[in-house]
This record gives sequence, structure tokens and C-alpha cells, in this order.
Amino acid sequence: MEREIFVVTGYGQGHLQPCMELCKNFSSRNYHTTLIIPSILVSAIPPSFTQYPRTRTTQITSSGRPMPPSDPLSQQAAKDLEANLASRSENPDFPAPLCAIVDFQVGWTKAIFWKFNIPVVSLFTFGACAAAMEWAAWKLDATDIKPGETRLIPGLPEEMALTYSDIRRKSSVPSRGGRGGPPKPGDKPPWVPEIEGSIALMFNTCDDVDGLFVKYMADQIGIPAWGVGPLLPEQHWKSTSSLVRHCEITEQKRQSSCSEEEVIQWLDSKPRGSVLFVAFGSEVGPTREEYRELAGALEESPGPFIWVVQPGSEEYMPHDLDNRVSNRGLIIHAWAPQALILNHISTGGFLSHCGWNSTMEAIVHGVPFLAWPIRGDQYFNAKLVVNYIKVGLRVTDDLSETVKKGDVAEGIERLMSDEEMKTRAAILQVKFEQRFPASSVAALNAFSDFISRKVT
Repeated sequence: MEREIFVVTGYGQGHLQPCMELCKNFSSRNYHTTLIIPSILVSAIPPSFTQYPRTRTTQITSSGRPMPPSDPLSQQAAKDLEANLASRSENPDFPAPLCAIVDFQVGWTKAIFWKFNIPVVSLFTFGACAAAMEWAAWKLDATDIKPGETRLIPGLPEEMALTYSDIRRKSSVPSRGGRGGPPKPGDKPPWVPEIEGSIALMFNTCDDVDGLFVKYMADQIGIPAWGVGPLLPEQHWKSTSSLVRHCEITEQKRQSSCSEEEVIQWLDSKPRGSVLFVAFGSEVGPTREEYRELAGALEESPGPFIWVVQPGSEEYMPHDLDNRVSNRGLIIHAWAPQALILNHISTGGFLSHCGWNSTMEAIVHGVPFLAWPIRGDQYFNAKLVVNYIKVGLRVTDDLSETVKKGDVAEGIERLMSDEEMKTRAAILQVKFEQRFPASSVAALNAFSDFISRKVT
């Protein structure tokens, strides 16, 4: 009998991309998959995605961001999903549903799947480490940690112990989209109620990066958990001798001040491993004052760099910085081909906010970090990179204070001269060369066996 898996994505490209890749993985295992997407993301689906065998999409009403269940758009989305499932259940031409894999950001859809006796698996589009640390901070009541105190987490290594700096952060930083910040560390994680009732968990990670944290989450929640990533576009698994071009990943055009060819030409002119890549996410960034401090550090640093400046941030840049740094710096406005830059042999460091997809891209391509987390899971992603797999440095030890030019300049110098760290990053990269991680292949196989037994 043919069986179908529903995959429900949350909002934003950082949620959509992993869900599309997950559908492709299941399609290659001969499952039918239906990707359920918020209507706001329909234009982001490349035509090539629907050309995969046994893969289809359906949309539900949405705004541009998550809304409470009481919102009229949320209520309409629930009606859309229920009507779609009811129609399928009455049509014998559709494959029988096996399960729904639900991004916890849209955990409200669980109740609708349950109406049709469809079991739910909760998906984290970020890594298991951040989830594990958020869970531990809540369970250990970390809000009362004092300066100088270290609070060990049973089941996790000593270097991941909670400290005062893990809890003391800047006031909530809203995203460029206007949404408020996440709950404070030590509060109940917002995803806890969203995964209740799930039969299993999936994480967008692999054992080579944070398998220990996947196991911790399985033990803590009491249900199976698997690392099935990193769910990056398949082009990332090419040989490192082949650059990852944006046009090969998606047909979607992006606005940028530099073409891919111009970026390649500039990178080709720089020595191997000499370029610092500076990029924050499209949703968050440093404060206005910190942008000026960053610009000053880049101007005074001797090495070459690429700096991606998002729309709305240009006003914070010193006037005429492009001309003052001349060919030593390439300042790209709006969008930049991040995968290509990280994949290029001249790139030797990444100053990053440690969003999960960016973190995994850099790890896959062997680029060490200067970690500058801004909000949410980025802080614990940075802790994973710095403390556990040891392929990065923090831009400063106290991220609750304004990051200064001297912090950035010193961080750049330390990062770009740390040969041991570069070696560790290169050793980790080898595990990803030309192939999706073997542990994640095994995890997907284990999930297939589990869900087949669960529904028979």
C-alpha cells in the first residue's frame, strides 16, 4: 500500500528550506509527501520542487508571521487544513496517511491531524543542542544563577554547564520584521506545549555535530528522537572543489549589489583562507551603535573581508567606507551568495549571528566562527560551536553589554591566526565531503521502521 507523509512548515525561509529537503529525502524512499505551507511562502517554492516524484504542496491561509489561535487568519488556516484532510480521507485515489511531521512553530495543527487519526512527529528546524540547553535551563531554574557560578547539567558534558553569561543577555532584540524577542533563558521554552502529544522528535542536525544532545532530548521527553540533517540544499553535498551557486539551489532571483561572478572574481584574487566573511541573518542584527563599532574594526583590520549589509542597516555605516577600504573589503548590500562564499577556498573565517542554517553551512564547509549571537537559540548555537565542537570564538565574553570595536578587532585577529581551530574545522568538514551524513541516513531509515511499526 502506498503511504503518505505530511510535512508542515513554519514561517520563513529558515523553516521552509529544511522542510523541502525533508520531503525530498522521503520521496527518495518511495513515500508520497505533501508539504503544507503558509500561503505567504508560496512564491518561495521553486518549480523544480514539485517535479520530484511523489511530492506535492498545499497551502493554508497565513499572514507573514505566526499568529495566536484566536486570530481570524489562524482560524481560517485551521479550516483550510481540516477541509483538505477531509477531502483526502474521502478520496480513495490519495495514499493513506502515515504521519504528519509538524514544525513546532505551527504546533496548533496537531489537533487537526489527530481528528483524522494521523500521528504527529514534532520537527525542530534548528539543532538539538539549543533545545537541550533551553530545556535544562528551565528544569534547573537557571534564572537565579549568580556571577561566577557554574551549574552542571546531568547527562551533558561539563563544558556545556550553565553559567551566568548564558543567562545574562541584552534586552529582547526585535527582529527586522518587527516581532518581539524570545522568552528569557530559564523560562519555560515556548516549544514545550507545541510538542506535547507527539510520538517522536526530529532535529535538523546530525550525530557528528550534536548527537549527544539528540539523545539527551529523547531521554528527557521520553520519546524517540533523531537527527535527520543538516537539511541543506543538496548542492552542499558536492565535492568541495565545486562552488555552490545560488542559481543551482533555487530559481528565485535575489536583489544584490554584486553578482555571483563579481564575488567569485574578488575571492579568487585573495590568498587561501585569508577572507573574513561577515553576515548576520535577514531578521536580526547588532544595534545601531554596534554596527558602527563593527565598521570601525573592519576598516582598521589588515585582512580582506566581505561584509553583507542588510536593507535598513546602511544608515549605520560610516560614510564612504567602501572607498576607504578599497579592494581589501567587498561590501555587499542586500543579499549575498552565502553558500558560495563559505564554500570558496579563500574564505577563512565567519563572523556570524549563529542562526542554525548559517551555522551548519559553515560547519559543512569547514569555516571557523567568530560568534556574535543576537537572540534566542543563537546563544546556545554559539555555545555549541565554541565550547563543545571548538570551531569558534565568542566576539566577547559578556554579550549583555555593547560589543565594542576593540572586541571585534581582537576577535578577528585571534580567529584568523588560530591554526589549531582551522585544523579542527577542517577535520569536521571531512565528515561532510560529498555526502549527506551517514548518521542521518541511518536516522531516516530508523524513523521509517518506527513509523511503519507504529501504524500497523
